[in-house]
Amino acid sequence: MDSCFQLNETQTMLRDSLARLLSDRYKTEQRAHLLATAGNWPPLWHELTNELGILGLPFSEELGGLGGDMFDNLVVMETLGASLAAEPYLSTIVIAGGVFKRLATPEARQMLTRMLHGDAVVAFAATEPSSRHDWHDVRTTLTPVEGGHKHILQGRKTVVRCAPWATHLLVTARSLGAPWERDGISLVCIPAHTAGVHCNDVRTLDGGVASELTFDHVAISPSQIMGPVGGALPLIEQVMDEATLALCAEAIGVLQRLLHDTVDYARQRKQFGAPISSFQALQHRLADMYLSLEQAAALTASVVDALHATPAARALAVSSAKIATAKACKLVGQGAVQIHGGMGMTEELAIGHFFRRATEIESLFGNVDWHLQRVAALRDDLVDAMAA
Repeated sequence: MDSCFQLNETQTMLRDSLARLLSDRYKTEQRAHLLATAGNWPPLWHELTNELGILGLPFSEELGGLGGDMFDNLVVMETLGASLAAEPYLSTIVIAGGVFKRLATPEARQMLTRMLHGDAVVAFAATEPSSRHDWHDVRTTLTPVEGGHKHILQGRKTVVRCAPWATHLLVTARSLGAPWERDGISLVCIPAHTAGVHCNDVRTLDGGVASELTFDHVAISPSQIMGPVGGALPLIEQVMDEATLALCAEAIGVLQRLLHDTVDYARQRKQFGAPISSFQALQHRLADMYLSLEQAAALTASVVDALHATPAARALAVSSAKIATAKACKLVGQGAVQIHGGMGMTEELAIGHFFRRATEIESLFGNVDWHLQRVAALRDDLVDAMAA
């Protein structure tokens, strides 16, 4: 299946190599078994490291990577989405890698090296029972003791994706201020099996793995605090904008598969002696699905350059892409299921699995309403700044 993005020769080879591996090992009928028997390690993580070497793709050669950039992340995420692969590339390489590559501490560089060699998997623990999609809405606390030589992590995180596979947890915590204040957020990186960390593993809607985490007086050393104490929010927001764009790219792969399978089905399914693809109403529906997918893909690709702009411009561009992608997830996903009829939601058919992932992506990292409010607030701020 061709990429929706404009790729150079190297990126095309990368996409094709990854797609071949996934098509051999991640077929729909194999996926449930792979995830059920994976244990405490991602099913194909060693293959991504040893056979393809793609974990170092978006990092500079100075950091031990292959000298790629964020667009290479989009290529990988789109390809993973087209096979519904549940590998923790987003949490480990995009989010944790995005944090560690911007920190010059020995601990951050050591973690990055382990990740690039496939020896570490990182889960990002940010969402909480009472929080929505604001990364500063944090009630988990990081309290200094013993004159600041140690801190205590206390709190709870919900639906931490890929946590059952994680060797390390990257946790947001509040060092200062009230839960609604923007200042005072810290980042902590700890081994997943640290004393006081309690996990309750769950399955996500799309069949992936996640955990409910409780931190009960977890002792944190200064070296485990990533970045300035209480000053990590700008870094978190920058990395999560990159992660949101990468999620949009995954959605493009998911939606491509949904549209491809639906067009094939419409050509084969007959009613009144004719393929249903010949019915004008269904042709219009399929055209709307195609246009929605193309719009989301074009916006996602165009936003990459905006990641290097000011924080406001970056956030505005990323939210615009997420709005288009979330709308496409709803239109294409629901259209695919409705055209297939009742069997579109069965376990035996790939459509149902891809639809559930599209439904998750629609609200992950902020739904349409949240990003519309973000865009409106950012535009108001830009207008006020220009008027001043």
